[in-house]
Amino acid sequence: MHATKRFGALAAVIGLVAIGVTAMPGKAEAWWRGGWCCGVGIGVVVPPVVVAPAPVYAPPPVYYAPPPAYYAPPPQGRWIPGHYEGGYWVPGHYV
Repeated sequence: MHATKRFGALAAVIGLVAIGVTAMPGKAEAWWRGGWCCGVGIGVVVPPVVVAPAPVYAPPPVYYAPPPAYYAPPPQGRWIPGHYEGGYWVPGHYV
């Protein structure tokens, strides 16, 4: 219990110091330092962070030709339509 009170007091003091440092008057050169209202800026100043390099795009191809269509040659032989043979159905097929 005593350690919790000590930790709470320490956190309160650190918080007040952070608010005091943030609210110190300075040049109003940016919106996060009190540039638009009352001369008091409360906030966290975080510079932009780059997390990945910019993507590199390949140039488009000079000419795009679709692959040639493939047409299978027709099967050689005669087409026999479906029929019954000996009581069983035989689907259509080439002979």
